[in-house]
Amino acid sequence: MRSLPRFSAPALLGVAATLLLTGCLGSSASDSGDQDTNRNADAKKVELTIGSNSIKGGKSSAGATFIQDVLIPKFVADQKGKGVDVTVKFQGDGSDDEVYKQKLSLDLSNKSGPDLFQIDGIWVGEFAQAGYIKPLTDTVGEASKVDDWDGWKQIPETVQQLGSYNGKRYGVPGGTDGRVLFFNKKLFEQAGLPADWQPKSWDDVISAGQALKKLSGVTPIQINGGTAMGEATTMQGVLPLLVGTGTTVNTDGKWLGDTPKLRQVLDFYHQIYSTGLGDPVLQREAKGRDKSFAEFAANKVGILLESDYFWRSVVEPKEGVAKMADRDSAVGYALIPAALPGAGVKGQDFVSMSGGGATVINPNTKFPQQAWELMQFWNSAEMVKASLDGAAKITQRSDVNAEVLAGDPMLNFVATKVLPITQFRPGLAEYPKISAALQQATADVVGGKSTDAAAQAYQKAVEAAAGGKDKVAGN
Repeated sequence: MRSLPRFSAPALLGVAATLLLTGCLGSSASDSGDQDTNRNADAKKVELTIGSNSIKGGKSSAGATFIQDVLIPKFVADQKGKGVDVTVKFQGDGSDDEVYKQKLSLDLSNKSGPDLFQIDGIWVGEFAQAGYIKPLTDTVGEASKVDDWDGWKQIPETVQQLGSYNGKRYGVPGGTDGRVLFFNKKLFEQAGLPADWQPKSWDDVISAGQALKKLSGVTPIQINGGTAMGEATTMQGVLPLLVGTGTTVNTDGKWLGDTPKLRQVLDFYHQIYSTGLGDPVLQREAKGRDKSFAEFAANKVGILLESDYFWRSVVEPKEGVAKMADRDSAVGYALIPAALPGAGVKGQDFVSMSGGGATVINPNTKFPQQAWELMQFWNSAEMVKASLDGAAKITQRSDVNAEVLAGDPMLNFVATKVLPITQFRPGLAEYPKISAALQQATADVVGGKSTDAAAQAYQKAVEAAAGGKDKVAGN
């Protein structure tokens, strides 16, 4: 995610013309300012639109197919049973995420756009800051109307962060994921390590790495680092480690600077990559992450910090990009430990990071009450389960997870053990630049620079990214 773009006049005209041709501008929004949340509440003929960066036969095809072929027909039928004639149109897209974000931003800035739309969770804060979306209570009415939805009880409070900003709910989170330490049980057995390994500190991880180092041709530990891996470095490296020190990248409105806890994370990288426990060359290769997947599948990597995507899409025995026929017996997984027991955020012993999206309501919709009804229907247990189309994936709802993940111990582990302790990236416009600065700091350490030099360079980069020293928490 990048900051909301500054359009040149030609670019604005070009995008606006495109949106006008596709019927997006003015489709369902009002041009007024503060509006009555109960406007058109008793309407018997209703028109709603759903926006999503997905399209049948293209990007996120399964999601688009579900919305068009399952969600919309079932909601229309449900409303017909209540005496309401509802027409729901799907505004699908298949653009690059940034292009879609620009289109959506322009629509919303003109008080137009779809009535409900899906966005990345890290866009929520940015869109809220820009005034493009509002708290659900501002859009659909008093807090009791929002808070009384029974679906909230099935969505862990940690996961609700995906659709929240500054402690207020702006939308309902969609499916999510979680990060763990994967380990190769065959290599662990050769190194004399337990098959039920669960480290309780970073030192435990290092000790396991040192035992694995005795095996020929094996990279003991793979923690993403450097700039070549991009956001994978931040999400599968820096941020899980950072929350393991007891802090986050943005606290009390200030971005993390050169602090003892940042240096603690960089020291950990140094401990891995300067001692042969990790492969520094892998961190500089354009396809380094893919190569680490292939090496793990080939029994050449011992410990790998990754999301559940690795389990269900990378080493999946039949369809994975790095298939492991013996995945279920050969791949172990453990919670990511805090630096020391109790040293994680909120005093936690174990930590994680998660990603995902959210569905929000356009504050300018003509039909806020009906849009809220559609939002609740969309996120009901029945519809969330239907959206999976038989696949085993982690959803936002605990009741659905308990049912659909019963046959997959690893995904069930994430749903029951990881999601209650996880954290999410801050949905703020400056985040991508801060992330890039973190990536560079790890690149410096992996490349041989001292923690002190890397941390000082990071401090300068984050001050520039955040817009001043006063917006950074330093020493």
